[in-house]
Amino acid sequence: MRLSPQERTALFIDGANLYAATRSLGFDIDYRKLLDLFSARSNLLRAYYYSALLETEDYSPLKPLTDWLAYNGYSLVTKPAKEFTDTQGRRRIKGNMDIELAIDMLELAPHMDHAVLFSGDSDFRRLIEAVQRRGVRVSVVSSVRTSPPMIADELRRQADQFIELADIAPDFTRRLADARPRLREDEEP
Repeated sequence: MRLSPQERTALFIDGANLYAATRSLGFDIDYRKLLDLFSARSNLLRAYYYSALLETEDYSPLKPLTDWLAYNGYSLVTKPAKEFTDTQGRRRIKGNMDIELAIDMLELAPHMDHAVLFSGDSDFRRLIEAVQRRGVRVSVVSSVRTSPPMIADELRRQADQFIELADIAPDFTRRLADARPRLREDEEP
């Protein structure tokens, strides 16, 4: 991962896309470590996290994460997700945050040197191209190691740098409690 301490950098995290990639790769993100990693290696201006939230539920499983992010250095961008029934009668949820992410990246472009996009969504190819025309270097963080790959080929080609999520994951993954071997009561730690 090529980062420079002088580079004014911003992170743009497509929450749903990153969640799907990490689930497929089998790890959880420690968002404090992620912020620390980019703060230590660049002049981090902002870290945006985008997520659609269901308002119909009394309790959303995303609520603790989004609350924590909002209080710990992330600029949280949310909107209500839409719930609908598809033609087969199945309950579906739609909550695309592409426009919000695109607007923020374009508005911040004159003030940054490097944009880091955590998404593999091909819809962002033209956004990256537009930001690059403004002199901003763009790195895309996603994965080709998932099945199917989470990164769209056209997005990967457009980026100045593709960063394989699995390669940098050890720098910001959460230690899972069940990953440690369990001791019997008669064993010492």
